[in-house]
Amino acid sequence: MEKMMSNNFLMVDAHLDLATNAMTLNRDLTMPVETIRQRELALALDDFQDRGKGTVALPELREGNVALVFATIISRVDQRGGSIATMSLPGWFSPAQAYANGQAQLAWYQAMEQMGEMIQINSVEGLNQHLQRWQQAPDSKLPVGYILALEGADSIVDLDYLHKYYEQGLRSIGLSHYGPGRYAAGTHSNGEGLTALGKALLKEMNQTDMLLDLTHLTDDGFYQALDVFQGQVLASHQNCRSLVPGERQFNDDQIRKIIERGGVIGGALDTWMLHPGFRMNQDNPKDLGIDLEKLIDHFDHICQIAGNSHHIGFGSDLDGLFGLEQTPYDMNTIADIQKFPSLLAARGYSENDITNVCSKNWLRLLTTTWGNQ
Repeated sequence: MEKMMSNNFLMVDAHLDLATNAMTLNRDLTMPVETIRQRELALALDDFQDRGKGTVALPELREGNVALVFATIISRVDQRGGSIATMSLPGWFSPAQAYANGQAQLAWYQAMEQMGEMIQINSVEGLNQHLQRWQQAPDSKLPVGYILALEGADSIVDLDYLHKYYEQGLRSIGLSHYGPGRYAAGTHSNGEGLTALGKALLKEMNQTDMLLDLTHLTDDGFYQALDVFQGQVLASHQNCRSLVPGERQFNDDQIRKIIERGGVIGGALDTWMLHPGFRMNQDNPKDLGIDLEKLIDHFDHICQIAGNSHHIGFGSDLDGLFGLEQTPYDMNTIADIQKFPSLLAARGYSENDITNVCSKNWLRLLTTTWGNQ
């Protein structure tokens, strides 16, 4: 199942915030990207920087032959007090509120399922059936498969709620997001790691077939998590610190640890993760020459560390509350992910390597994780 739909490569994207875009930004993702852009421009919306510049919707996922995505629920708890409206890192004032908000996001995914727009994937059997359907009916309006993922675990009220979420299909958890968290410190919280709750949660996750997403953990939290968690790991949207400095990226030792655990690292397409010193809301990606090739630099680096192409894939984060203003200039929508195979081939990647990057590495990780169900 290497190629489909007019020789396009099958694609897996390990990080999209679809429900956040649908519910927080009030985007109808069943409509084409250009329709969404024009609606926002006509309404003169300016509450988020990417209004009128979004790049992701379900029609473009199909156009790009993106058969499967890791789709997030993001719901933070703000433990510092104060007004939500004025917080730079907004969140809910109780875990129960965060859980309820997460359930609203899940309800959107379920509504998409009822409409035939998406289908939840949470087992090897379901994965194989979904891929077979895409292979057999490449020109129809196929549902986009999604693996339910938590970006930040704050909405897990207690360990019982881990199992509630599992019953709802949750299969991947990132403990942290930005700033302090109930289970672990996140990006911009250097010097902090897992909390006692975080260690207890990982021990409970050891009893399941859930994936641990290491993205957004601090350096301390990263190593602590690997010590406690015994299952399969990934980094859903993560690039290389040696190419673009900053604690949000992984250093070479962290990359090696993921490789040793058989994990996969999803390359992110946010321009500040592709170009040193990129200034959000100031710099223009084209002026700085930030194109899709920049992500291949990160892929190359990881492949050199691994000695093979088995540990890289896409985790685009293209709808992570940014749009064209922070996207490589040669990408208009997520459908342009199909530009990567030819770019990879020009860099010397074989067809098997390209298939690994586009889908096979993620599919192998999932079948390995779920193989004993």
